[in-house]
Amino acid sequence: MMLSSDLYSMYFAKINTWWLRLKHNGQKIRFYIQFGFLLVVLWIGFQFYFFVNYHQHNSQGIYFGRPPGVEGFLPISSLISFKYWLQSGIFNSIHPAGLVLFLIILVIGFLLKKSFCSWICPLGFLSESLWQVGQKIFKKNLRLPRWLDIPLRAIKYLLLIFFLYAILWKMDAGQIQRFIYSPYNRLADVKMLLFFTEISAVALWTLTVLILLSVSIKNFWCRYLCPYGALLGFLSLFSPVKITRNPKTCIDCRRCTKVCPHLITVHKPLRVISNECTACALCVDACPVEDTLQFKSSNNSRRFIPSWVFGLLVLGIFMAGVLVARISGHWQNSISESEYSKRIQEINKPIYEHNRGEVPDYTAED
Repeated sequence: MMLSSDLYSMYFAKINTWWLRLKHNGQKIRFYIQFGFLLVVLWIGFQFYFFVNYHQHNSQGIYFGRPPGVEGFLPISSLISFKYWLQSGIFNSIHPAGLVLFLIILVIGFLLKKSFCSWICPLGFLSESLWQVGQKIFKKNLRLPRWLDIPLRAIKYLLLIFFLYAILWKMDAGQIQRFIYSPYNRLADVKMLLFFTEISAVALWTLTVLILLSVSIKNFWCRYLCPYGALLGFLSLFSPVKITRNPKTCIDCRRCTKVCPHLITVHKPLRVISNECTACALCVDACPVEDTLQFKSSNNSRRFIPSWVFGLLVLGIFMAGVLVARISGHWQNSISESEYSKRIQEINKPIYEHNRGEVPDYTAED
C-alpha cells in the first residue's frame, strides 16, 4: 500500500515538473497545439479519401464515414452560407460544419487577433515549418525590399475584396440559394479532394513554386496570398487583446523585433496593432525582462494573459464552438450516404462543373 502511494507521488511530481516547465515555454505549447491539429487534419483527409474511394468503386474497399471537418477546406462555400444565414436565418444543412468553423475562426480573430493562423491553422504551421527549414539550410531567409513587400502584401487584400464583392455584394438571395443547393456545392468537398488526388500539371507546378518560395521567404503564402488571413487581419485590429510593451522595464535589446516572423517592429510601439501580427508570442517569450511584453487588454491594465494561457484560450474557443455545433445538430450535413454514392458515380456530368463562377442549370431531380 505504501509502495503504491510512493509511486503515485513520484508520478505526480514528474507530471507537475513537466507542467511547470511547459507553462514557462509557450512555444512548446503552441507547437503541440499546431502539430495536434495537423494530425487531426491528416486523419480527416485519410478518412475522406477512403470514403470517396469506397463510393467510386461501387461500395468496395476500405470504408470510413465522411468526416464533417473536411468542410473547413471550403471557405468560399462557407462565406456563401454565411450570407445566406444572415439573409434568411437558415443555417443550411449542406455544409453546416463549414459555416460553424468559419464563424469560430471569425470569433477567434475578433477576440484574440490572428491567433488562429499561428496556433491552429495547419497551413500556417506548414508555412512556418518551411521557412524554418530554409533558415537551417541557408542560415537565413530572404527579406524582400520594402518597395516590393508592400505591394505584394496587398495581393491578399485584393483577393479578399474580390471574394467579398462577388459573394456579399453581387450575388442576390436567389443566386445564393441556387448555389447552396446545387449539385456542384453538394459535391464541393469531393471535387476539392479530386483536385489534389488528380492534380493537373499546372496546379502541381504552382504548388511547387509556392513551396520553394515558402522555404526562401518567411510565411510567403500567409503574408502575401491568403485572403483568409487578410480577413482575420482586419478583424484583429478590433481585438481587445494585444501584445503590450512596458517602456519602463524595456531595455531596448530588440530581441522581440528580431524573432518576429512577420517582420513587425515590436520594440517601438506600446501596443502591437499591426494586422500582420498573429499573436504567436515569439516576441513575448524572447523578451529577457519579465513582464515587459505581455498580452493585455489595454496599456494601463495590470492584468495580463501568459502566452500559454492565451494559447489554451484559442484552443478552448475552437473546441467549445465545435462541441456546441455537435450538440445543437449543426455539424453533420443532411446529404445521405446513398446520395453521395450516386453523385460520386456521376461526378463528371456538366451539372457538377462551375465554369467562370456560374452554377449550371439544374432541376429538382438533379
